[in-house]
Amino acid sequence: MKVKHIGLLLFATVLTFIGCDDNTGTLGMDMLPGSDNIEAHTMTFDVSTHSILADSVFARTSKGYLGRFSDPDFGYYECSFLTELNCTDDFQFPAVYNAQKKTGTMAGDSVVATRLVVFYSSWFGDSLNACRMSAYELNKKLERNRYTNVKPELYYSPNDLLGRKAYSAHDEAISDSIRNGTDSNGNPLYSPHVAFTLSKKFGNDLLQTYRKNPQYFKNSDAFINNVFKGVYIKSDYGDGTILYVDQVALQMEFCFHVVDSLGVALKKKAPHQDQDSLAYRWATAFASTKEVIQSNHFASSDKLKEKVAETDHTYIKSPSGIFTEAALPYDEIYQKLNNDTLNAVKLSFTNYNQDKKYNYSMDVPSNVLLLRKKDMKSFFEENQLPNNITSFTVTHNNISNNQYTFSNIARLVTTCINEKKTARNKAKAQAGSSWNAAAWEIQWNKDNPDWNKVLLLPVVITYDTSSGSNTMTGIQHDLRPGYAKLVGGDTGSKLKLEVTYSTFGK
Repeated sequence: MKVKHIGLLLFATVLTFIGCDDNTGTLGMDMLPGSDNIEAHTMTFDVSTHSILADSVFARTSKGYLGRFSDPDFGYYECSFLTELNCTDDFQFPAVYNAQKKTGTMAGDSVVATRLVVFYSSWFGDSLNACRMSAYELNKKLERNRYTNVKPELYYSPNDLLGRKAYSAHDEAISDSIRNGTDSNGNPLYSPHVAFTLSKKFGNDLLQTYRKNPQYFKNSDAFINNVFKGVYIKSDYGDGTILYVDQVALQMEFCFHVVDSLGVALKKKAPHQDQDSLAYRWATAFASTKEVIQSNHFASSDKLKEKVAETDHTYIKSPSGIFTEAALPYDEIYQKLNNDTLNAVKLSFTNYNQDKKYNYSMDVPSNVLLLRKKDMKSFFEENQLPNNITSFTVTHNNISNNQYTFSNIARLVTTCINEKKTARNKAKAQAGSSWNAAAWEIQWNKDNPDWNKVLLLPVVITYDTSSGSNTMTGIQHDLRPGYAKLVGGDTGSKLKLEVTYSTFGK
């Protein structure tokens, strides 16, 4: 491979900008004596990539995804979700009005009406597409399985239908004045939603259960274990729309006596002055929140397997679709540069231009994560953040080069090389005179097949902006529709790993 020699003045500039970078790594030299002639070079190494099927991903989210969308290139995917409903600590239903004691406000000990409301703030696809949503009561407590291959049929029966409702993402029955209404602070008063009217018996059963066993409503665990295990929400008609659901709320309407500050029921005005004034009010009793379990289920057509099998390029596809796997040439780097110091290692993934030839074509994912393949499970399950050692994030550059560019992954390279080097030295010391380098190498690759593998995958990043600066607080798999077709593949062009290193001059 051709090595570029950089002049002494340019090298001094390089040291100024990258010499103190946390991402530099040493393969062989611990110190660079000032009296020696130090030179900087750049060498490139080939990187092999291919697509792999995601199957399922870990989805730690309180947002539910609902609907079905078919893409001419990638086939269909459909999503539904199961969620528990949170019961606030020491929850209480309103007390029945007692005229003698002047306590309580509820008129009669019954619920006027009950409904289950699915709130969503946004969607993907056709806003006017005709769809139908069904809600089922769960008959089994949800396990903490946040992977998207959860099996809904284990937790509900088709006989436990709570309601079924036709809908479109954009409800044209809602007037613009209602849709755009705001309160005095400018906050919207209307939230898009689908509401299921439940039976009056359903609400009164909940109320009477509380009257007899208030301990069942002490907290969410008691409520879920003894009263209501949750709901399964699915779309069973329509193709072309995905809802992003913010919350599922079980709401109840009560009738109240209007009382004064002393608890005395106020009367109506003439000619009904002998009747108490009454008020009817809806209240959210129980709702899906981040404190309870929510599981999203995704299913895709077999057409994804066909896309993964294409060999002259790779893909990243969300949700729960396709990742790009790259094999980094650590052994080759170590063999060539083991006595040198890595200053920077650059890796770029270039995506092909994507013509939006279909209605509601998917966009290129904005943010991606690069991490070791063997770390993916623990990274998401433990809610880790990128450490810029073995995991990195970048934003797609769609203006200048259509690339995801990781400008310096030197610490990843040195970490992995030193990991193998340490294991080899330990094994060699234990083997003594019986050391067999070739046999150890074969066994190492057998025991550590993903040692040199990294994954590129779409993610959503959350930030805290309250302090005036963007502080990353969370990173999750992107569960919205998106894809990018990337240069690479088993028979396509190799990616280039650009290594800048320093060495002694001769």
